[in-house]
This record gives sequence, structure tokens and C-alpha cells, in this order.
Amino acid sequence: MKVDRFLAERGTEWSELDALLAQAGRKPERLGPEGVLRLGRLYRAAAADLAVARRHLPGDPVVARLERLVAAGRQAVYADEAARASPIRFLTTEYWKLVAERRTAVLIATALLLGPAVLAALWAVSDPGAALGLVPEEFRGAVEPVGDTGMSSTETAAFSSEVLTNNIQVTFLAFAAGLLAGLGTAFVVAYNGLILGVIAGGAIDAGNGIDFVEFVFAHGVIELTCIVVTAAAGMRMGWALISPGPRRRGVALASEARDAVAIVLGTAPWLILAGFIEGFVTRSGFGLIPGMVLGLAVGGAYWALVVVRGRPATA
Repeated sequence: MKVDRFLAERGTEWSELDALLAQAGRKPERLGPEGVLRLGRLYRAAAADLAVARRHLPGDPVVARLERLVAAGRQAVYADEAARASPIRFLTTEYWKLVAERRTAVLIATALLLGPAVLAALWAVSDPGAALGLVPEEFRGAVEPVGDTGMSSTETAAFSSEVLTNNIQVTFLAFAAGLLAGLGTAFVVAYNGLILGVIAGGAIDAGNGIDFVEFVFAHGVIELTCIVVTAAAGMRMGWALISPGPRRRGVALASEARDAVAIVLGTAPWLILAGFIEGFVTRSGFGLIPGMVLGLAVGGAYWALVVVRGRPATA
């Protein structure tokens, strides 16, 4: 193969590709639909030319020129796609798809949380002496009789803060415990559902039921939502270890772990919102009914986004 003939036949397209890359910069979409398609065709042609040049013209400067051109073209056509993935796109679209894809795990996590909570609440109301032994010291104020050491106005801020801190810890622990074949996550969620139920039942028995709901409902709905979502991510990691399918266990776990970490990161802003509600709404004495409306509105908005933004794209 003669270099001069090769340059004469192919050089024009290389120059055109070089010009398109310069025009596109870091944003190939600047070229418009036709320009992007032309960029792709020229890149593939240059890649084929590089293979020919390496075979028939080893050591010639044209090889180095094509290598630089193909590397720049690949960055624009392929590699830059991941770099252009923005946090806004993730938080508005991709996160919700990840959650929606785990609907079965979310339902299981919800049952593991609420099932023990309901049973424990009934137990605490019917036999408070036995059930309240499980209540951690920091939550004792909620289950003490009114007028004793119970939910006084001076203790409400500390109590709601303890609930928020505990739920944040449980959120991240439920995710991490998924590495124990999912059983760790199941235990964490079920145990905290048990504690939640005992505290709620104990508060009702002590006459603090309305106070309990008022102090936790506004931020509690979204906090429990965050727990079940991150628990679902943790359980999927565990399931990847148990049933990796056609993939090796390490590959399956790595894939699920990446998605699980993404879910935790996407859930974090909602935990921050819960903290904001707890700090500026709950502590301000917002009231029972407004607090319940706010809690249901925030929780409802989250699940509405899962349904609407998490739908698979249609053709």
C-alpha cells in the first residue's frame, strides 16, 4: 500500500472528523442529530483505517495521526457518555428506576418492618410490663405515664431527635447488612420494627399516643420509607450471593453493590429532608393534623415519583 494514495483516498474524511471533533468539544450534541450521526460514521471509518494502517504501514507517521484521531473520536462517541451523566439526571430519573426495579424486595422489607411493628404494638398495649423491657433508655420518655417522666414539652425535641438519629443509623445498617446473605438486613429491619411497635404501643398505653404520633409522624413516614428502600437494596445484594444466576457470585455481587450504593446516595437527600422537617417543623409545635398531612404528603410524593419516574422507557 502506498502512503500517498492512502492519504488521497481517506485524508478528506479524517480532516472532516477532526473538524467535527473540534466543533463538538465536550458536547457532541452541539452538532445536531445529523452531525452526531456523521461523527459516528466518520469515527468508525477512521477506526477501520487505523487497523489497515497498522497492518500495511507500520511505523509510518500516518499511524500515529490516526491513533490520536480515533482516540479523540472514541472519547466523543462512547466514553464521554458516562462522563456526561449528571447528578440531576440520576436524581430525577435513574434513581427512581432503580427503586422501581426492586419492588418485590421493597414489599418484603416493608412487611419485615411493619409486621413486627403491629404485633409488638398490640403486645405492648396488652402486656406493657413485659414488652417495655425492650424499649431503649433514650425512648423511655415516650412510654412513661403522662405527668410522671413522660412526653413533657421540654423533652419533645430530644425525643424526636433520637428517633431521627436512630432511623438514619438503621437506614445505612440495613443496606450494609445485606452482605450477610440478606439475613442481616432482614434482622435489622424486623428488630427495629419490633422496637417501633413496642414504643408506639407503650406510648398508647401510657396515654402518650397522640403526643407520640405528633412528634414522629411528620418526618417518620419518609424515614421509614428510606429504611425499606435501602433495606431492599441490601437484600438484593444478599440475593446476588445466594442466587447469582449465570454470573459468578463476585460479578453478581459487584453489579448489585453498585446499584445499592447508588440507591443509598439517592436516598440521602430524603433523609436530609426528614432532618429538616424534624428540626424546623416538629420542634416548632406544628400540631397533630398538620404534621400528619405533611408526613403523608412527603411520603406520597416519594412513592408517586417511584411510580411515575420509575416506569420503564417505552419505544
